[in-house]
Amino acid sequence: MLSKKIENAINKQINAELWSAYLYLSMSAYFESTNLGGCANWMRVQAHEELTHAMKFYHHVIDRRGRVTVAAITAPSINWKSPLHVFEEAFKHEQKVTGLIADLANMAAAEKDHATASMLKWFIDEQVEEELSTDVIVQKLKMIGSNTGGLYMLDRELAERKAK
Repeated sequence: MLSKKIENAINKQINAELWSAYLYLSMSAYFESTNLGGCANWMRVQAHEELTHAMKFYHHVIDRRGRVTVAAITAPSINWKSPLHVFEEAFKHEQKVTGLIADLANMAAAEKDHATASMLKWFIDEQVEEELSTDVIVQKLKMIGSNTGGLYMLDRELAERKAK
């Protein structure tokens, strides 16, 4: 059984993961409005991943005989200055999520909740991938600069991303 402290913390993380999905959907809509369908696709796939993450936490709480409680999700931003700005914000967001996961892992260790610690190992590894994938795109956009041909090529590349 989960302690109330861990249960409450995971419920907050479920909310954070759902907010992440909202953020990425908002970013996708922004890209659609700028005719960058590949970037929009990448963000939609990312939103789907965040929903999957929320459900992993959801099922962990349920499997441990806890109670999932859902909270309101605040609206994310809807406007950005450029494709680079969007992906920089996505990278910063993934760094923040990495910190949230680390906090949960530290709490699970302090509470001697080995089952939660085991579940969080997947998320710790996943966050390495999440940060890397967004940072790679940030670095490519910095290389591209104002080259619209380069942006077109990157957009075509990002259109190929499929949900896991």
